[in-house]
Parts: sequence; structure tokens; C-alpha cells
Amino acid sequence: MQSKASTVEAYLESLPSDRRAALQAVREVILKNLDGEYEEGVQYGMIGYYVPHRVFPPGYHCDPRQPLPFAALASQKNYMSVYLMGVYGDTAALKWFEDAWAKTGKKLDMGKSCVRFKKIEDLALDVIGGVIKRMPAKKYVEQYQATLGAMGKGRPAKAEAATEKPAAKKAAAKAPAAKKAPAKKAPAKAPAAKKAPAKKAGARVSAG
Repeated sequence: MQSKASTVEAYLESLPSDRRAALQAVREVILKNLDGEYEEGVQYGMIGYYVPHRVFPPGYHCDPRQPLPFAALASQKNYMSVYLMGVYGDTAALKWFEDAWAKTGKKLDMGKSCVRFKKIEDLALDVIGGVIKRMPAKKYVEQYQATLGAMGKGRPAKAEAATEKPAAKKAAAKAPAAKKAPAKKAPAKAPAAKKAPAKKAGARVSAG
């Protein structure tokens, strides 16, 4: 559920008091452990934590106008969510997160891209803080670029596209040469055959 709030403060103010308190508690843990190169703001209708364009100019590959998402907090219809994009792209980080959470004895309600909870007591806040701290922006960007490269969506793919264009231009440049061939119509000299009537002059000489 996306909010129309334009600031983090406005987003929190729009929530019921119990949810506001829960998300604020998670927010404080994230901010306490967040690398300084990340920024906080509203992104995709949620409280977002991202790598700004000043740090990573290309931005998010799905929409380069957006900074690269790293984590987020959201109030959904039936629950609240903590999105941890930095965990899902790193096998080691995900294993650490799941093992650390299991040691707390709390149930982990984890989807494809988020941890769902209904009250703050459902969360292992120290584990969330720990996994945030383990992923500085530089490491996250390197991981992100490696993942894109493996998917064929990174720089290698762009390089291939660039090399294809010159080849296409060369092929197009050769095409006009083929069109010039008809201009060499040697048979056009056929008029020489029309000089046959000149033999008539010789015929008149013999006749005389």
C-alpha cells in the first residue's frame, strides 16, 4: 500500500498511533546502523533508504531516475514490512540474517523481499540493525553491479550493443557499392551494331 506522503514525517503522521510507534522504533534502529552514504526519504510510497545519485549516478536499473533502493519500511493493509534488498542479493548476508534470527527464538515471517510483522515485539531489532550495518553502500553497489552483470543487464550488455552499431554501419556503407553495378552497362555500346548500314556504301562501289 503506497502512501502519497512526500516526507518521512508526513508518512508517519498519516499512520495510526500503534503503527507509527512500531515503524518509528524500526526506523531508529536502521538509522543508527546505516552507512553514511545512504539517504532516507520517501520512495515508491514507503520510507526508503537508498544509494543517492551523487554516490551511484546510474541509479536503479528499472528506473534510472530513482536512486538505488537498499531498504524500506511500509505499513500495509494487514501488516507492516521491513524491506531488506541488500540481504536478498547476498547469499552470505541472507544466511547470517536467518541464523541470527533463529537464535532469538522469534518466528521469521519472511517473503521474497521483506520481513512482515504485526507488532514491534515480532521483530529481532538487533538482527535487523546488524544486517544493515554489514552492508555499507560501497559493498552494496558492487554486489548490485555484479548481479546485473550476471543477468546480462550491466555494462557488458551495453558494450555489446555498442559494438553492433559500427558493424551495422559498415554493412550499410557497402550497400551503395552494389547499387552502382548497373551503371557499368557494357551492353549499352550495342549502338555499334547499328553501323552495319555503312556496308551499303561498299555495296554501291562494287555495283559501279
